[in-house]
Amino acid sequence: MPSSRFRISLAAFGVAAVMLAACSRQSEPVVADPSPGKSAIEDKRSASGATCAAHGAPKELCFICDASLRDKGRLWCQEHNRYEDRCWECHPELQDKSRLYCEKHSLYEDECFLCHPELRKGAAPAAGVKPGSTALLCKEHGVAEQECGICHPELLDQKKPGEGLKVRLSSTSSAAEAGVTVAKPSVDGMQKGVECFAELTFNQNKLAQINPLVGGVVKTVEVDLGNRVRKGALLARITSAEIGDAQRAYLQALAEEVLREKAVVRQRTLRDEQISSEKDLQEAEAAHQAATAALQQTRQQLMVLGFDRERIRALAEQDGEPGVLDIRAPFAGEIIERTAVQGAMVEMGKPLFTLADTSVLWAMVSIPETQLGAVHVGQKVELTVESLPGEVFVGTLTWLSSGVDEQTRLATGRAEVANAGGRLKAQMFAHARILIAGPTDAVLVSESAVQNIAGRAVVFVKSEEDLYEARAVTLGVRHNGQTQILAGLWPNDDVVVSGAFALKSQFLIARLGAGCVD
Repeated sequence: MPSSRFRISLAAFGVAAVMLAACSRQSEPVVADPSPGKSAIEDKRSASGATCAAHGAPKELCFICDASLRDKGRLWCQEHNRYEDRCWECHPELQDKSRLYCEKHSLYEDECFLCHPELRKGAAPAAGVKPGSTALLCKEHGVAEQECGICHPELLDQKKPGEGLKVRLSSTSSAAEAGVTVAKPSVDGMQKGVECFAELTFNQNKLAQINPLVGGVVKTVEVDLGNRVRKGALLARITSAEIGDAQRAYLQALAEEVLREKAVVRQRTLRDEQISSEKDLQEAEAAHQAATAALQQTRQQLMVLGFDRERIRALAEQDGEPGVLDIRAPFAGEIIERTAVQGAMVEMGKPLFTLADTSVLWAMVSIPETQLGAVHVGQKVELTVESLPGEVFVGTLTWLSSGVDEQTRLATGRAEVANAGGRLKAQMFAHARILIAGPTDAVLVSESAVQNIAGRAVVFVKSEEDLYEARAVTLGVRHNGQTQILAGLWPNDDVVVSGAFALKSQFLIARLGAGCVD
């Protein structure tokens, strides 16, 4: 097919300022000829001097202008000036989409002898085409017409994974000038997973707001913000009249219980000696039971206020400080909030400290509705955060919500993630990957190697120094800067890992109006 020269600058695409396409298609294909450098059509032109300017062919061959040169028995479309069975305007249902079409002469490429004289019976094959082959050669780019991605990028839609189109550069140095580098893909185990976003929070089962149950005054503060404490560690001490009243009531009840117990022992002895009656013993036992109940009530009151059994025992032995309440850690963790100030008045229920166990954090993951069928509790979860590049934190999915957000169509899940060293922080955003299948060997390439062309995933594979193949592939999992290729690529292929956009620009040159034009 005749066409004009074209040239493209990659600077227009934001890459290297280098010209990749400086080649031009010959106006006519080369055939075997006794005069080197001339085609058979050029010989006819020079012999007759008569050329059809409208169709770029010798008048002796132009069946479009000369009705006598048309095939006998084939209908001619007068309206569109072409064979009726090649007129897609009148008969679009007849077009074979798998065959290249010569718009110039309204024939299929593999039958257009005006563009390809070698198709005429008895003609010598074009240079670069093996004798007996039916392949048409793109003489501009030196590849089969059916494989030329620059002339026919639309054919990419028909390619299966592993098939592709060729992209010829203007010279063997063009790729290097454009920064194109290649590498072989790696083969490694990669697990299939569901990609989602997550936000880290404190483990709500190990988070406590520590506050007194009575009002008072802060006597001492024993810890500071960020301190790590063990279970039972003293955090602060407060003084309170209410605490003193509770301690006094306990000591009085304790004394009364001891007195009533002794009275029961004495009455039992007197009854055995028949000095007192059975009634007196029963009354003493009833009084003892009441004293015991009162003692239990005051002891419970102290425990509600924050006294443990050890401190209550010390109080009974007159070893405790009256009117003082010790505030202690309910579990081991880190002080993440502090409002306690020595000498400050505190109110009942107002937090003095917030304690969190940061050794395990929760990752609240947002799972797309379409992926929920593959997700279940117990699966492993990998998390990465931008502030810690290259590090992967592993957790376990422990809960899934029973509903989906009606607007975002996302379900919420919870993963427990070990936080050794405290490197993860609450309220961090993270990228989560829920592993849903075991590891399998996969062909992996860097994400920069994968290009999207008209909705198709493509990688460029080097064939020669100036020849690359835009190959259709099927993508798998993307993770940690790598993409899994499920089909269309092999470990021995030389894949373009940088500068692929320059090749993509060259591939799309025709669609941008700078390629082969009629």
